[in-house]
Amino acid sequence: MASALDVQRAANAALEPEIAARVRDAGVEFVYYQFITLNSRVMAKVAPARHLARNLQRGVQFHGSAVTDLASNRHGDLIAAGPHTEEFVALPDAATFQVLPWDRHFARVFCNLYRRPDRAERAGEPLPTCVRSNLQRLHAGFEARTGFELRSGTEPEMSWFGDEIEVWSQPNVSPAYHMGALETVRPIVKKVVAYAQELGLDMIEGDYEDAGQIELNFNFDRCDRTCDNLITYRLICAQVAKELGVVASFMPKPLVGAMANGCHHNLSLWRGGENVCAEPGRAELHLTETARHALGGILRHAPGMLALCAPTVNSYARYWDVGQFAPGAVNWGFDNRTCAVRVSASGRLEYKLPDASVNPYLSHAAVLASIEHGLNEHLDPGPPQSGDSYDPAVSGRYAPLPRTLGDALAALAGDEVVQRALPPELLAAFVEYKTDEWERFCSTVTEWHRDMYLKALP
Repeated sequence: MASALDVQRAANAALEPEIAARVRDAGVEFVYYQFITLNSRVMAKVAPARHLARNLQRGVQFHGSAVTDLASNRHGDLIAAGPHTEEFVALPDAATFQVLPWDRHFARVFCNLYRRPDRAERAGEPLPTCVRSNLQRLHAGFEARTGFELRSGTEPEMSWFGDEIEVWSQPNVSPAYHMGALETVRPIVKKVVAYAQELGLDMIEGDYEDAGQIELNFNFDRCDRTCDNLITYRLICAQVAKELGVVASFMPKPLVGAMANGCHHNLSLWRGGENVCAEPGRAELHLTETARHALGGILRHAPGMLALCAPTVNSYARYWDVGQFAPGAVNWGFDNRTCAVRVSASGRLEYKLPDASVNPYLSHAAVLASIEHGLNEHLDPGPPQSGDSYDPAVSGRYAPLPRTLGDALAALAGDEVVQRALPPELLAAFVEYKTDEWERFCSTVTEWHRDMYLKALP
């Protein structure tokens, strides 16, 4: 039986003549071979394009700690790796090859990660800490067991900072949706959309949401392709910021009193060309039984998923700034923006926990596991919430979400369904990295500490 590595090599060989022609036609001189780390960071090696055929078969090699950003913990040790950790192979997924529109001498291709093919044992197997191939395997298994395809669309909110793009508004008036605000950031919108469309993203609409915050949306797709598209979108924004001399930030909560940067996942289940979460011809907002059970699974595991959906210390500042449409309780509602899950259109579940720092391959892996549990156990999401979830009399009726990264990691430790969405090695690496991040924060003395206690007499 052919290994996963051999299957990808065969697929690459079939596409190599077409890609070679594109390289010649565009004048590509270099190719980035990129992969996604645990923290959604893009790592890459660059090679001359003349070696494309060779690299499509051999891949490129990285040190094992690259999957965790080559980061060290606060004691100075490499996270989830030792000094003698072996290298792994990043093998291109040739179908993702694209020429970069901002410099057509360069192209990029996504890679999946494999154990070295010259190992004595488990040679050429998928690397268990590869977030991209893990989601692909999970989704394939989900389809085989349920008959459903998970499609998703993300809402990538982000903040842009710069002297020439600062938008003024009256103190009691939001700049959201304002045409003047959009005109101020027109150079950003124009470049981002142009580059995105050239790289295959179907850009559909966008708006100005709050101070410095822009949301530019691309169409939904299979969940694994949506993850690739989100990674591409982030790289585009970083490039545009560089060209325009501004700052593009995916920090979840850069400002108090302004909207946080979310990355809501809009989820639906499909069988062939049919969205099974909606009934054909039914106009009012509703959920089919399939959608109810999927929603029941999402809500059951929302606390356990939160560390994967809101993976930074800063993520949790989003939940303390009351009234900014960030969820605080495990509930759902029809067109209710104060809930954790909003049924914003028939057949679509808007899952609001993920924020702008999310690794989409991890969040979608957790969503798949939670939905499958809901389908298998016919979990009931309960009645919809119709009122304001920020009202203590209302929010007290629902289970609260974790309010710190430490609490979220504890919830993940207690949720076996969510844990099974990640191979043990990937789960252990995530927990080690994020526990270190939480401990670093807890041990840091900030300006807030000094303001509160430096001159205080006990």
